[in-house]
Amino acid sequence: MSRPRILIVGAGFAGYRTARTLARLTRHRADITLLNPTDYFLYLPLLPQVAMGVLDPRRVAVSLPGTLRRVRLVLGEAGGIDLDARTVRYTDPEGREGTLGYDRLVLAVGSVNKLLPIPGVAEHAHGFRGLPEALYLRDHVTRQIELAAAADDPGRCSARCTFVVVGAGYTGTEVAAQGQQFTDELVRTQPLRHGMRPRWLLLDVAARVLPELDERLSRSAERVLRRRGVDVRMGTSVKEATHEGVLLTDGEFVDTRTLVWCVGVRPDPLMESLGRPLERGRLLVDPYLQVPGHADVFACGDGAAVPDLDKPGRYTPMTAQHAWRQGRVCARNVAASLGIGSRRAYRHRDLGFVVDLGGTQAAADPLGIPLSGPPAAAVTRGYHLAAMPGNRVRVAADWLLDAVLPRQAVQLGLVRSWSVPLESASPELARVPGAPGTTPPSAAAPLPTPPDERHGTQEDS
Repeated sequence: MSRPRILIVGAGFAGYRTARTLARLTRHRADITLLNPTDYFLYLPLLPQVAMGVLDPRRVAVSLPGTLRRVRLVLGEAGGIDLDARTVRYTDPEGREGTLGYDRLVLAVGSVNKLLPIPGVAEHAHGFRGLPEALYLRDHVTRQIELAAAADDPGRCSARCTFVVVGAGYTGTEVAAQGQQFTDELVRTQPLRHGMRPRWLLLDVAARVLPELDERLSRSAERVLRRRGVDVRMGTSVKEATHEGVLLTDGEFVDTRTLVWCVGVRPDPLMESLGRPLERGRLLVDPYLQVPGHADVFACGDGAAVPDLDKPGRYTPMTAQHAWRQGRVCARNVAASLGIGSRRAYRHRDLGFVVDLGGTQAAADPLGIPLSGPPAAAVTRGYHLAAMPGNRVRVAADWLLDAVLPRQAVQLGLVRSWSVPLESASPELARVPGAPGTTPPSAAAPLPTPPDERHGTQEDS
């Protein structure tokens, strides 16, 4: 008798946890296949530290083959799902198409950058959902400081060392806080014109930074940001983005060459292609994470609208904490559908949140206990080390080295601006010239290079 085939699409927090738990529960009684564009699980909460030079990129990329025993990895992006035929079509990294069959399907495709209908944003902003985007931002910020230090024109110098971050949630706040720290360190070795220093603006339409946190912690985080030099502007956003800067909703035009888009996420567009009921782009499931009418299909993570049993009529938010715990419950319920164990409904008690502001500063509310400053920083880093499924020693070693040594401020040149567009449905992959569905560099970056900089790269302008 053949073993049942379990296919998991996506290796984010939900997909990775599902695969790992299923491998333990089934113990060779099922064939588990994981379809994912990359061969690693990305620990997203530490991505700002990659962008700002604290962590080596490999530290937040946990090997799938190395940590998921008894799971077959197939590299590729899902392109279509036939629920009746029980098949998933995909395209591998070299453009070849393939089909995978299943007896049980787990959809854990996650989310992508959230877009808003603001003129120029799609062309001039960069998101922050994948390793390529973090690597690009690290190079870009370093390059702007280097060009600013060499600029003779004060206006151009000011524009290059001005960085605008939109979105004062967890990611945007961490990027701005750690970005200011990073650029201040860069200018110690490459001084700017007299009286100038790097300037980071943090914008959001909300009334305060980190609106998800307790108000006291939110105010504490804002004080850290302002003390560090970040220009925090609440109730303000971008009205239009251009090659020369951004027009704010309050009418001010800010000269800048950097716009980082951290306004949130939206479900992966793959969910819309299923033809099943959605809730704001998320696939509706029952409390057992099953798709109604399809007992063989499960969904979890950002792409699934999971009922919140503690708040009737509402759905669990799109957070890594929920995705990680949903993955475990999903694995149990898939196994139960095969006669292994019993199923359970998803119910989650909030354990609190942590926000790393760089150095010895953080904001955290573990188990509802508000913390700030060094105690919060210790809790935050301890939490991340405990939560990571691998690379813990390497991450801790990088933190130690960052505390005692200056950061290495060099451009690697691995990721170009046109290869990480904001509208990408696969932020974990950098676009490659000639790959299927890729826009040529000339079409992706049509903006002219200023006459006095034509010896440089397009990103330099």
